Amino acid sequence: MGWPGAGKAGVMNQRQPQSSGSGPRPPGPQWLDEEEQAAWRAVVAMLLLLPPVLDGQLQHDSGITMFDYLVLSALSMSEDQQLHMTELAALANGSMSRLSNVVKRLEKQGLMAREPDPADGRFTFAQLTPAGLSLVKAAAPGHVAAVRRYVIGPLTKDELRSLSTIGTRIRQGIGRQHGKSGLFR
Repeated sequence: MGWPGAGKAGVMNQRQPQSSGSGPRPPGPQWLDEEEQAAWRAVVAMLLLLPPVLDGQLQHDSGITMFDYLVLSALSMSEDQQLHMTELAALANGSMSRLSNVVKRLEKQGLMAREPDPADGRFTFAQLTPAGLSLVKAAAPGHVAAVRRYVIGPLTKDELRSLSTIGTRIRQGIGRQHGKSGLFR
């Protein structure tokens, strides 16, 4: 499978008539133009290269995955170091299923615990343990250094603001498309 728009000999370079306004789109594939293709390739490269670098740093230095870190970090920054599981899934950008599996593992390691919400038994609280807090505090400096090295450092302030806007817009578009707040559950 090639890049979107990289069809048969020269297809990606064929110009398609653009529909004007709200009229119907021309039939057939809507190939990416050169500018769109360059942007898409940059996004794909970032999606494929950045997560393993950040995940690898955390695993090497702290023995946790990037998702583990997002969960523990969200809890460490919350009031009383506890959150409802649904809220924690949203903050970690994960599904409830994925979060439940990770929380089971982190519970076995003594890094967090779950307990029913005493005010509403339909909800479950995820609670950071002292061991979990120690681990996330120890992991944070190396993780922040990696984020600065690979994401923040190469960008100007204007580019950083644009990246934030772009990331938010794409996440919101995914949420609208799937009828959720940007999460796949």
